[in-house]
Amino acid sequence: MAGLALVTGASSGIGEAFARRLADDGYDLIVVARRTERLEQLTATLPSTVDVRIVTADLSADDGIGTVAKLSAEQPLSMLVNNAGIAHYMPIAELSAEQAHELVQVKITAPTMLTHAAVPGMLSRGNGTIINVAGMIAFSGPAPASQMPRRAIYAGALAHAVAMSQTLSAELEDTGVRVQVLCPGVVATEFHTVQGMDLSAVPRMSADDVVTASVRGLELGEVVCAPGVEDYSLLQAVFDADLKAFEGQSPQLATRYRSR
Repeated sequence: MAGLALVTGASSGIGEAFARRLADDGYDLIVVARRTERLEQLTATLPSTVDVRIVTADLSADDGIGTVAKLSAEQPLSMLVNNAGIAHYMPIAELSAEQAHELVQVKITAPTMLTHAAVPGMLSRGNGTIINVAGMIAFSGPAPASQMPRRAIYAGALAHAVAMSQTLSAELEDTGVRVQVLCPGVVATEFHTVQGMDLSAVPRMSADDVVTASVRGLELGEVVCAPGVEDYSLLQAVFDADLKAFEGQSPQLATRYRSR
């Protein structure tokens, strides 16, 4: 049964694809982005039977986060899609302090505070879905420098989304509120163009396929949805290893750290 969905970063890419898919499925929408004209263009192409509210907000700013968090708390959301992104995709030494702050605001603070605002209402209604859009970069931490350029803050922010979503899903077990973290690989959106990167020759997944995977992943009960990973046991092995490390701790100092 459809309801009301709030989608951040809805002006392009995965967010726009989510808005279109949800509208086709009968959801009323609150679409959020910085570019009002893009949201207006989107709204004009959606089914006339869908009620769409445009909210212009910058989620790198505290007041923008506050505005959307207030809506998330006050509106009877059936779904919250934390998709907003920012193209500060570079090694930490190349980021300005302002860019680093913006990245943390958009990819960590905003999803955290919007989720925090939405959960109580969803719990009181006994249903709801929260989708946090991250990416496979979240799993790239062990990669050596020779394998890929380092993107420490970006990768850390996406890893936060994975850990928060997994833990929140466990917190909300048997409440009727579902949580998913969506982890696509390289997607054909404006993200890399903004970075000045030409990936036209690189195979990329479409935003529509990413959303299709998310919807099907919810049906399958996947908390971590990885649209491009064929063998899900690879992900399960990561999760099992995480738990083994967590459960393998002891109050005794590990032998390797003892004085020789």
